[in-house]
Amino acid sequence: MQRSAKDKSRLEAIDLARGVALVAMAIYHLAWDLEFFGYATPGMTAEGGWRLFARSIASSFLFLVGVSLFLAHARGFRRGPFLTRLAMVAGAAAAISLVTWLAVPGGFIFFGILHQIALASVLGVAFMRTPAWGAIVVGVAVFAAPHFLRSTFFDHPALWWVGLSSVNPHSNDYVPLLPWFAAVLFGIAAAKLAAAAGLFQRLGQVSLYEWTRPLQFCGRHSLAFYLIHQPVLIACVWLFSLIAPPAPMAADVAFTRACTAQCEEARGQEFCALYCVCVLEGLEEENRLEEIHNQTASPETTQRLQEIVQECSFQTEFAVPGEEQP
Repeated sequence: MQRSAKDKSRLEAIDLARGVALVAMAIYHLAWDLEFFGYATPGMTAEGGWRLFARSIASSFLFLVGVSLFLAHARGFRRGPFLTRLAMVAGAAAAISLVTWLAVPGGFIFFGILHQIALASVLGVAFMRTPAWGAIVVGVAVFAAPHFLRSTFFDHPALWWVGLSSVNPHSNDYVPLLPWFAAVLFGIAAAKLAAAAGLFQRLGQVSLYEWTRPLQFCGRHSLAFYLIHQPVLIACVWLFSLIAPPAPMAADVAFTRACTAQCEEARGQEFCALYCVCVLEGLEEENRLEEIHNQTASPETTQRLQEIVQECSFQTEFAVPGEEQP
């Protein structure tokens, strides 16, 4: 059944799109939780279709951030609502960093999707008065930057948020400024074009079907959904593990599978086989493998892992000549 059309202060289609993205995110996080608890193959969510799925979800969220930013401030910057929303998102991002640092220090979230949204919201305001083509041009440059400007200069942890380090740092949710801010800029540009074409005015007269209400509700309360859904999912999987524990897997086997799955997204099998053995041996020699396997790595071990990864990348380049850098 479809509700009658009427003037609305919110666009139901935008809330629905955000709600669909939230459900997709919950599905991905459930798969990640199953992997984390040992029910799925290590590295499953970092390869193939799952990896593409995750990137599509993050891109859609950030695109909608750009659209929503334009809709909220196109007629003038609303300082009060903007600062209130920014404080909520930034506070939630800080809370997630603190909780994950305490729970999983080896992969804590230092710059995830909420951190990106907070920073992108501040930077995005500067593009409210620029033409759509200007946002698109800058967006293309932002998207391309990591492919051309990576440098060891950005390998210091204080600069990981930029996204130009020579090797991506280990984190359970890493969404750096570059290239992900591009999705926000494309959202702003798309919103400008849609507004010029009168699309939003037409959408304002559209009421969606009743069955979409739950998704719209989630879309209207996206921050609360984001903060609540993962603890609930983890609790459910944990409770299930008490009833039907997963089959144990040796730390070296689990690490090798996860490393190979992630590596082969960018390099050949020969390179990844040697590279992952090198990293594994480096961790075992220093008795750090169990920390990595149990997600309890100390800051020292995390830093050492980054160094071992860089050393093994360099060594493997000479052992397997003829392959291009990713």
